[in-house]
Amino acid sequence: MSSEDNAARGPAGTPWPGWPEEAHDDRPHLEVRDPKMMRALAHPMRVALIEAIGQAETKTLTATEASELLDESPANCAFHLRTLAKYGFVEEAGGGRGRQRPWRLRFSGIELAPPWQDPETRLAAEAAATIWIDRWLGRARDRVLRVLGYPAHWQEAAIASQRNLYLTAGEAKELGLALHRLFEPYEPRTADPAQRPPGSLPHEVLIFGYPLVDPGPDLGPGPDAGPEPPRAPGGRS
Repeated sequence: MSSEDNAARGPAGTPWPGWPEEAHDDRPHLEVRDPKMMRALAHPMRVALIEAIGQAETKTLTATEASELLDESPANCAFHLRTLAKYGFVEEAGGGRGRQRPWRLRFSGIELAPPWQDPETRLAAEAAATIWIDRWLGRARDRVLRVLGYPAHWQEAAIASQRNLYLTAGEAKELGLALHRLFEPYEPRTADPAQRPPGSLPHEVLIFGYPLVDPGPDLGPGPDAGPEPPRAPGGRS
């Protein structure tokens, strides 16, 4: 499961849960295949820290700053930041001492890279993915309900939609890629505040696509969805 990237994609050609990836990011993209690293991600506080660092304007946070954002003790934040650093997800950004040391993400994006053939890796991937997906869905529920009290133009801009389709695996992958291509014109605004038009707000869009029944062993991939699109600098599609 990942943030946003091409290699070793999940269902519908999209990446699996992870932290949001920025376009035009020079940092490498990380494909997590080690079950120990996956288990290190399977903790709500570590997921919250990764998201908080990624969303900070400076792209860095100290344990003290994180504690204020997440309503946790500085000691607890410092412990989980050190754990993330131990497994290579974050690193010290330089400057500061103790809990005033700033931390940054080491990668532009992260992905739990399928396939997960052995039981240990599959269980570790499920544990990590559960944390990410629960966080996404919980936030989606809270924010969509909050939108009901927003001004009319923001209520009309909110998205809450569901569709049932019949697709082959190839078609589902192509649909996911097409949806992601719609985001591309807006992605540079994340890293460059100067490109954000007046009246714009941080906006989260979630995409889920999955079979409603389990595929049988004789069910092939269906028509070829075509070649993978080229990867942009920083590993983003």
